[in-house]
Amino acid sequence: MNDKQKKPQKLKARLPRGFVDRSAADIRAVNEMTGKIREVYEHYGFDPVETPLFEYTDALGKFLPDADRPNEGVFSLQDDDEQWMSLRYDLTAPLARHVAENFNEIQLPYRTYRAGYVFRNEKPGPGRFRQFMQFDADTVGAPDVSADAEMCMMMADTMDALGLAGQYVVRVNNRKVIDGVMEEAGLGGEENAGRRLGVLRAIDKLDKFGFDGVRLLLGGGRKDESGDFTKGAGLTADQIEFILGYLKGDDFHPASDLYAAGHAELQKIEALVRAAGYDEDRIRIDPSVIRGLEYYTGPVYEAELSFDVTNEKGEKVVFGSVGGGGRYDGLVSRFMGQSVPATGFSIGVSRLMTALKNLGKLGQADVIEPVLVTVMDGDVEAMGRYQRITQELRKAGIRAEMYQGNWKKFGNQLKYADRRGCPVAIIQGGDERAEGVVQIKDLIEGKRLSGEIEDNASWREARVAQETVAEGHLVAKVKEILAAQAEDRKRAG
Repeated sequence: MNDKQKKPQKLKARLPRGFVDRSAADIRAVNEMTGKIREVYEHYGFDPVETPLFEYTDALGKFLPDADRPNEGVFSLQDDDEQWMSLRYDLTAPLARHVAENFNEIQLPYRTYRAGYVFRNEKPGPGRFRQFMQFDADTVGAPDVSADAEMCMMMADTMDALGLAGQYVVRVNNRKVIDGVMEEAGLGGEENAGRRLGVLRAIDKLDKFGFDGVRLLLGGGRKDESGDFTKGAGLTADQIEFILGYLKGDDFHPASDLYAAGHAELQKIEALVRAAGYDEDRIRIDPSVIRGLEYYTGPVYEAELSFDVTNEKGEKVVFGSVGGGGRYDGLVSRFMGQSVPATGFSIGVSRLMTALKNLGKLGQADVIEPVLVTVMDGDVEAMGRYQRITQELRKAGIRAEMYQGNWKKFGNQLKYADRRGCPVAIIQGGDERAEGVVQIKDLIEGKRLSGEIEDNASWREARVAQETVAEGHLVAKVKEILAAQAEDRKRAG
């Protein structure tokens, strides 16, 4: 009998599919970007609110599938009281629940913004993640499309604040207009739901394929350069020309009351934004805008970036939409049994951050790594002195840390400082302590002038880019060195 104990299997570290770890640089870039967005929203009089990551699954509405386990599209679990809860799919459904639950305490119109992660239980792929951040703004309780016009203006101002002036357009359409066009084309009713979806997908490809490509997608289908075939909506020739007439806007005046109502709302939005100084280059009425039409009940809008980026295949492509939204008068009403108008938009933070990085408009700010206080002696008294020096630097607004590794190998401390990118090192051994002074090493200058220093003896011989100052002048001297380094970076461009 073999009594030998089995060696425990080492746990494999692995990231779940569709999720990513974020680096310090990415976190700082997101904070920089969301700070600018938040400032615009605050200037418009919007206030923050936060809802939890989990909601009861039935509160997510259209995302709840007909299945024993509601995990199609959402991540779900069963609570101890056997109720299904799901990670939020977006930030709008939780807001609708929050408004309905607190309706008597909320002051209408309720103007709010919130940023947070949302979760999609979908197959991940290149650039497609199961967790990503959105930044939303909504107005609840404002029935007039002037609230939609304001949302479009705020979206435009947000793009400007992020340095994208002249490189975006906010495009606006109306669900009522599109529904009216479908009715006039003979595509109304539940029996035509599939064909309507095909038409909407075709319209959505107008920017990519042009009118000729859309004509093919409205009919039998379209074959691309690679030979791949996309099945079309199967419309008749008359239906196709009718839809194209809508897109071109050539004397297009259908008899539909629904179309007329939506068209009037678009005219009002256009008049309001023009009166406020937003020209067609910033906010534009566009009949090809298609957004989540099972969700919206009136105006829909999206912010589209107009510059080219290089994709993973090295191809130049237009970046496209980075956010959008519209009027969703039915969402809060699901909980209330009464009409509660609402409109809002959502910015895809990760996608927008990629665009800003591509333009060099994000993550360019200096991040100064900490000044390193080195450790020459490890007794309690000495360590206390090093901590005191570190705290003095911090109180003066200087980012600083005391070395916490094996202090006995001084060369390792300098190697750590080099890898960390520390701008300055503070050294105080027994001799310096007896004289009441410290050594200050300019590590940026030192990189130019010296090689690796292995021990205390070679350090004292080299004396590279370092100065001796009285303890009382430490903070002032460190500030002086940091300021000089900042000036060098500025000159270097």
